[in-house]
Amino acid sequence: MSTGRFGWLRNAGRLRRDDWVRRHRLLTMLLAGTVVGLTIFGVLSDEGLTRSWLVTVLVVLPCVVAAARLPGRRLPSVAVALGLTAACGGFVAMCHGLTEAHFTFFIAVAALALYRDWAPFGVFLVATTLHHGILGSLLNGSTFDHGHADAGLHPMLWALLHGVAVLFCASFLVVGWYLASAEERRAQDNLDDSQAQLAIAFDETPVPMAMLAVDGRLLRTNSAYRKWLRLPDVLPDGFSVADLPITPIGDVPPLFDELLRHDSVNATRAYRRNDGSTTWVEVHSSAMHDKHGRLKLIVVHLMDVTATHQHNDELRRQVRHDPLTGLLSRQGFEQDLAAMMADTPGPASILYLDVDRFKSVNDGSGHAAGDLVLRSIAARLHGLVPRGALLARFGGDEFVVALPGGLDAGAPLGHAIVKELAEPTPVAGHVLALSASVGLAVATEPGCAEDAVLSADTAMYAAKRGGGNRIQVFSDQMRVAVQDRIVAEKLLREALNGDRRETLPVWFQPIVATETGEILGAETLVRMRTPDGEIHGPNRFVPAAEETGLIVPLGEHVLVEALRHLVEWRDRLRYVTVNVSPRQLAEPDFVPLLAGLLADNPELDPQRLVLEITETALLVASVDVEERLEAIKGLGVRIALDDFGTGYSSLTWLQSVPADVVKLDRSFVAGLSADPRKTSIIQAVLWLARALGMSAVAEGVEDEADVHTLREAGCPLLQGYLFGKPMPPADFAARLQRSRMATTP
Repeated sequence: MSTGRFGWLRNAGRLRRDDWVRRHRLLTMLLAGTVVGLTIFGVLSDEGLTRSWLVTVLVVLPCVVAAARLPGRRLPSVAVALGLTAACGGFVAMCHGLTEAHFTFFIAVAALALYRDWAPFGVFLVATTLHHGILGSLLNGSTFDHGHADAGLHPMLWALLHGVAVLFCASFLVVGWYLASAEERRAQDNLDDSQAQLAIAFDETPVPMAMLAVDGRLLRTNSAYRKWLRLPDVLPDGFSVADLPITPIGDVPPLFDELLRHDSVNATRAYRRNDGSTTWVEVHSSAMHDKHGRLKLIVVHLMDVTATHQHNDELRRQVRHDPLTGLLSRQGFEQDLAAMMADTPGPASILYLDVDRFKSVNDGSGHAAGDLVLRSIAARLHGLVPRGALLARFGGDEFVVALPGGLDAGAPLGHAIVKELAEPTPVAGHVLALSASVGLAVATEPGCAEDAVLSADTAMYAAKRGGGNRIQVFSDQMRVAVQDRIVAEKLLREALNGDRRETLPVWFQPIVATETGEILGAETLVRMRTPDGEIHGPNRFVPAAEETGLIVPLGEHVLVEALRHLVEWRDRLRYVTVNVSPRQLAEPDFVPLLAGLLADNPELDPQRLVLEITETALLVASVDVEERLEAIKGLGVRIALDDFGTGYSSLTWLQSVPADVVKLDRSFVAGLSADPRKTSIIQAVLWLARALGMSAVAEGVEDEADVHTLREAGCPLLQGYLFGKPMPPADFAARLQRSRMATTP
């Protein structure tokens, strides 16, 4: 039948075995139910259970038995078709041929459509036509209830009409089967294509994938999964996650239990393979449920992230350790210090050390030699610190040691470090003389460990200021100084972020001519106005500015204000001086900044601006000082050597620095008239300055007798409280006006 005239019909409506069984069972039950229905109808009718009922029942019941017992599909379905024909005919007879009773035939043909088979339709069509023709001729009144169905051809005519009607009904149902079947085939083809695509995507993807049953069985795996776990291509029946050749590492709950509890899981786990190697796996799962919400299966994607994990471990190791010396880094030290104090009750000593004059090693012998020195120091420190102590390099030439115990444990080690590093250090065929400044502080509990490191750092700077090659224990006085510096930094940041003319006003101190007392110049000095209106001198905030780098924006502000007032006072004031810190001088943008400010004031003669450079700035500057100063001189700006005479190499600087002015330090000026040696030194310096074409200013003049001595020595300019303290611009302008009036003939 699959290839004949009716093959298209059979193929169009072919049902799966289980679907056909369910439908046949339903129709068989429906056929059996017609017996009950006809019986109830007969009992409730006026005539009761008639002979028509009895004949119908006797025909239908064998059909029910045949439908239930006959093998195959065709014969049972034909039995149902015959039974439904008999039931419909019996119902018409019990209704005495009532036209409406014939509607049951159309109900039956629709029911038979569930088979999607032409045989029940054909049998039902033939049986219906025969019923109408034969019974219509023999029992006219029991088949048709209208007068036209009398003897002759009329019964057969009505039989054909009913048969054609049933045929058309069946035909449309058959067409419906065919169309529905065609749609089902297309849907099945699409489903097959989707499954094929899924199979390709699942099986051929390089990502290991598996489908797991709720009992842990592996329902399906792709080749990448089997290759990753070194499994055979065909897994044994019942193979489950418990049979996988890997074992979880660490005290972690079973991963499969977690997959069962959550619809989606993203987890990273470590496993040990059977060969002993460790692998890290990133697991992503998705749960699939049936329409009732019950878990059906779990799809897992696995990523072998072993290489990534090992790379991250190496990065963490590099972050925790200094690459040059192999010691702990700052981050590693902080982590281990917290752990050490948590594991070891009691205080811990923190030693913070810095190599004295290490910059000279780099400058004189090169950075390669400097690296060798740092490695040598690291090795020597490693040999000194006891077992259980922490040793770290914080960068540059700074090292930190932490060990359990208070000052009685830290102080001896600190002295031993100072003594050890004072020994000559052989490097690359040379012997270098080094020393170290060490600060010691004690951390009493884990929460204050970081503060103790800062305290040790502060103590180290105190040791360095004391000359180096020594150990300094942190004290409460240092803590107060640190707190004051923190407060000063906070206030300075707020001032720089506000209206700087209000929060950081510049004041001016007169510089007068020795012979006439006329104000010729002024030193620009910055002040800080706090939110409560208090005025702070530079000693309160400039050190903090130097340490934090805020000296750069602060110095720019002072330069801007100095030039603004210099333009404002025009011919009334010859020049102003502005102090430049070592940090400012080292900034690569300092000279361009200065050039820009002068360009913004084209009417200003650059020689009216004098930059004061201290000998300290010249010593610690990390740039070529002479080159930087020559660039400043190239702009027309003059340079003054401030606090001259306080350093051991001042005469050298006079010869090598292109300065225009020498400012004699107040330590030489105070008490000058009563100290002949100071007078001799002042006279020698003034003679040397004149010989080099420089002017000179004596600072800190507070006594008339000193003025007389300086005048006799030939010092042209004086500055000090005797002639005026630093004052606001308005007061200075008034003082400047009085000075001009007093000295004008």
